[in-house]
Formats: sequence, structure tokens, C-alpha cells
Amino acid sequence: MHAALAKNSVAVVTGAASGIGLAAAHYFARVGLRVCLADLGGDRLDAALASLLADGAAPGDVITSPTDVGDKAQLQALADHVFKTFGVVNVLMNNAGMQPGSSIFDAEANWNRILDVNMFGIIRGSQIFAPRMVAAGQPGLIINTGSKQGITTPPGDPAYNVSKAGVKVFTEALQHALRSMPDAKVEARLFIPGFVFTPLTAHGRTEKPAGAWTPEETVDFLFQAVNRGDFYILCPDNEVDRQTDAKRILWAAGDIAENRPPLSRWHPNYGDAFKEWLKT
Repeated sequence: MHAALAKNSVAVVTGAASGIGLAAAHYFARVGLRVCLADLGGDRLDAALASLLADGAAPGDVITSPTDVGDKAQLQALADHVFKTFGVVNVLMNNAGMQPGSSIFDAEANWNRILDVNMFGIIRGSQIFAPRMVAAGQPGLIINTGSKQGITTPPGDPAYNVSKAGVKVFTEALQHALRSMPDAKVEARLFIPGFVFTPLTAHGRTEKPAGAWTPEETVDFLFQAVNRGDFYILCPDNEVDRQTDAKRILWAAGDIAENRPPLSRWHPNYGDAFKEWLKT
């Protein structure tokens, strides 16, 4: 197990009121960590706290902190609250995200909010927490939730793709910076879920689609990969295996290397070539 996941360590999870964030919070509590649940305030956050207590977490080992990660001041307040309460943070899971949909010309006026939450929430969260985690001299782990859409950038939701592409680039740079710091015991990981049935992906559905994983399955895969030492934690699901993901990623990179049109996977002149590529 990663050294940061030792019993009585402290984990902070954003987007902790539901989905992957809540499943991760339960995982941390079960392995003996103290946990701060950060999300928008309200009934969902209260219910998340109640679910951890019902699962056996001690009342003093779980706290909540209503936080809008799109607001830098609230992220700073979150850090101050956790460090004051627990004295240290060993794990930061920057997981909060949103996907309301977007268009290239921003007809919905969603771009600023999506970038503030999905990208700057992770960048600022890391910038606020990481120096204090490094200074503590204890093993630390920062897990940033990205997306396959930030790597293959399919058409249809450009603001979300841009935000998650930024998370990928930032997390790579963060890990490089951390490993270059003398005596730093904090590491970063890029978490790339597959198709997971959460409130973000439900789109009105009440039953899990057969192709989706549950949040719990995804979190189990995440920590198996963390404990192996993986940086890129690329999760499969019941529809797409690792080999298919790798093919899609390599094809996307090939658009630049081979000077194809952008997003050639969806270009009418290259669609058949991509399908043949998947078969090889």
C-alpha cells in the first residue's frame, strides 16, 4: 500500500458528496484514514457524512467542509480548516467536476464555470495544498481526476475537453516538479476513469447501464494502480478495454505525427481507416 494511505493519515476529497468522490471517501475511511469531505454545501454533503458514519467511521475522524472549488478563497479556507482540525494532509483527491455541456461558440455561457471547476479547481487545489504537504515531511499523494476526453478530445463538448486536457498537462508538470524537489515525499497521479455510472453521467437514467462500472469498481482499480506505482491510471469499463483505449490514444497522437486533419477519427475520409486500425 502507498505510504500516504497509512492508518490515521488524512485524506481530503473534493466532489465527495456523490459518485467517485464518495466511493473514494468510503475507501479511505475503511483503510483507517481520517477524511474531509468537500463539496457544495447542502443535503447531499450531509448525507455523505452520514453514510461514512453508518459504514463504521468514527465521528471524530470524518469532517465536512462546504466548498465551491471554482472559488480560490474557498479552496484556501478548505485547506486552513483541514490543517487546523487534523494538523496534516497526506492525500488530496482533486475530484470535483461538472459537465453541463458546451458548444464551440459558447452559446450556453458555460466555459468560464467549467474551466473554473474542472481545471482551475484542480490547479489551485494542488497549488494551495502541495507546499504544505511537502513541508510536513510526510508521505503524500495528490490524485487529480482527468478524463479520456482530455486525451482523445472527441467532438461535442469542447469546454469539458479543454478543462480535462489542462488537468492532464498540469498533473504531469506537478509530478515532475515534486520528484525534482529534494526530500519531497509527495507524489501526484493522473486518474482517468472510464464509463462510470454517477450523477455526472446518469443523464436521467436510474439504472446503471451494462457498459458502465460502478464508482466502487473504479475506486478499487484506482488504488490497485496507485499501489503498483502507476502515474497514468487509465481505467477500463465494461465497454472499452485497455487495448482499445490505447489504440484510441495512439490514433489521436498520430493526427499530429502524421499530419492528418484534427479529430480525424471522426473525419469522413478517415473513419474507415480508424476502424481498420482498431482491428490490428
